[in-house]
Amino acid sequence: MVGGIDKVIYLPAKLTEQLGYFKDSGVDVSLKDEPSGADAETMMLAGQVDAVVGFYDHAVTLQTKGKCVESVVQFAKVPGEAEVVRNGAGISSTADFKGKKLGVTSPGSSTDYLTQYLAKKAGVPTDKYTTVAAGAGSDFIAALQHKGIDAGMTTDPTIAVMEKQHLGTILADMRTEEGTQKALGGNYPAASLYMDCAYAEKNPKTVQKVVNAFVKTLAWITSHSAADVAAKMPKEYNGGDAALYEKAIDGSKGIFTSDGVMPSDGPQTVFNVLSTSNPDVIAHKDDIDLSKTFTTKFVEAAK
Repeated sequence: MVGGIDKVIYLPAKLTEQLGYFKDSGVDVSLKDEPSGADAETMMLAGQVDAVVGFYDHAVTLQTKGKCVESVVQFAKVPGEAEVVRNGAGISSTADFKGKKLGVTSPGSSTDYLTQYLAKKAGVPTDKYTTVAAGAGSDFIAALQHKGIDAGMTTDPTIAVMEKQHLGTILADMRTEEGTQKALGGNYPAASLYMDCAYAEKNPKTVQKVVNAFVKTLAWITSHSAADVAAKMPKEYNGGDAALYEKAIDGSKGIFTSDGVMPSDGPQTVFNVLSTSNPDVIAHKDDIDLSKTFTTKFVEAAK
């Protein structure tokens, strides 16, 4: 299950299929789309899918609920998200969030956690602004156009569309390491392939084949241009504007790891953010074992 299959941050999922790497690795993978990462997580826990392409931070939050979930290949070292502000909203810094309507993918999603962190860091508690489920893509754009939100967190290609239509500006850009470190205090590993620890333990050969395919794709992305990447993706992903889609990929291409390995400082930064913004993590922060939220054994074997 991919938490938004047409989002550039999750591009490795479809690209791996397009490149034929799943087939080359000898594994049959069916990609399904669920725009909200929180809902994708729920479907995995219910046994409806075997794994999720989504944010690593879910592995941390689920541990507080007694679930063992681990990232087996890390796609991205930074979120690839940006907090954008609607023109005329009267927001020039995160301190201006008070009394505003802030868009997230859905409540309990990674964008919700990150928004809470940015607000609290600026001295604005969650009860001082309104959280709006603005989704992504055309839904998010419509929310900006019709003043359904004053600001919101989203990814490319939605960011590129917003800029082209002059609907707003970027307040915090977490598509780069520099911007992420400024906003969150360090690298924040995000897009990943995560699954139930028990599934990985019971099916190591299958997991290895999937990881092998993804590691090949990450190396391919690193060695190819945004134009090359865009050319491999389904045409319907560009929304009828091939040039804009290529620009969107170029704007976010740097978020990806080259080898699928978890950044050494990443889990701690994620924990630091969540222990400020997520109630469950705040309540159980002394019990969380970050070493159980990811494994590098599959990517090391793939290399």
